Amino acid sequence: MLIELKAPELSESVQSGSILVWRKQAGERVQRDETLTELETDKVILEVAAPADGVLAEIRVPVGGEVKSGDVLAVIDTEAAATGLPEAVPGPDARGAIPDVSVEVPRPAPERPAAAVLPPSTRRELARRAPAAPPQAARAPASPAGNCPPCPPCGDSQERNDRRVQMSRLRQRIAERLKEAQNTAAILTTFNEIDMRPVMDLRARYQERFQKEHGVKLGFMSFFTKAACQALKAYPLVNASVEGRDIVYHDYFDIGVAVSSERGLVVPVLRDADRMSFSAVEKQIADFGRRANSLELTLEEMEGGTFTISNGGVFGSLLSTPILNPPQSGVLGLHKIQDRPIAENGQVVIRPMMYVALSYDHRIVDGREAVSFLRAVKDALEDPARLLLEL
Repeated sequence: MLIELKAPELSESVQSGSILVWRKQAGERVQRDETLTELETDKVILEVAAPADGVLAEIRVPVGGEVKSGDVLAVIDTEAAATGLPEAVPGPDARGAIPDVSVEVPRPAPERPAAAVLPPSTRRELARRAPAAPPQAARAPASPAGNCPPCPPCGDSQERNDRRVQMSRLRQRIAERLKEAQNTAAILTTFNEIDMRPVMDLRARYQERFQKEHGVKLGFMSFFTKAACQALKAYPLVNASVEGRDIVYHDYFDIGVAVSSERGLVVPVLRDADRMSFSAVEKQIADFGRRANSLELTLEEMEGGTFTISNGGVFGSLLSTPILNPPQSGVLGLHKIQDRPIAENGQVVIRPMMYVALSYDHRIVDGREAVSFLRAVKDALEDPARLLLEL
């Protein structure tokens, strides 16, 4: 019996995907629930498993092919034997390419390799072993003809290559969304700086007990997440979004956390972050980071979001202007903590300072709200007790 392997149902925000890899070739035996292919969407990679035992009789969509929900990807024959298919018609390999079945005719090796294909190290070694030429036989570099510079000696020349690699669907979607934000929203960025000494002292005082109690380290992101939620409650326009001519206010706080992965930037969402404890925030963010690289994040975990926090400081960024994540109206950019001299009570002191940036949609958020929001975040971080007392 022939069974069709179909693409899974995608979410409303994801219209299509493309085949990333086939793990089985046509003619190979497959087992029920065994992953046969990976479907790359704009946000995640979905594994598609075999619905039954049998033989992969036909691959309908090659690697790179675009598919939509319910499209037939392959056909499985539950009654055929793995060796029963003709060997003269091999299927695509794991990369989707058709194996070359032509017979290669051996060619006699050339007596001496062309100098152009020898690596520079080999040419230098040959030149070192060759007898030195008399001084009058040495060739001076040719004068340039027109604007052409003289050619370098063969021993110092290097090959120059270009590589063309197609963008992944995730990278294409990132590019589209960022450009969409620039073309649609009136993006403006305001800055401030935060003395991180109070938070750092608090972390140092309770880190060991916190980690022992909750099994996770007390990081900075939980403080910024809670501070952002508190500031969003005070300035709800920063938590709102634009739909046509309407302003949509959100009475919940779903905070997107930008996570860098091998495939690119993904933004999983902390649902109802204002109700989460510090330990819950730290555990969830750590889990996001692990699963982003293992490609285990789900579409549901990256849907929605009312505000985003992006921490470029982990890579050493000192200052940046983050771009909005549409249709959100605000994104908070965190940066590297660096000791800097500041004026305090009339004296110059050294403090661990962090620049913070708020990019916002100026169509609905005015400068007063944006600056006040960032000031509220600063005040909360420089006096962390306010976060616990919700002041």
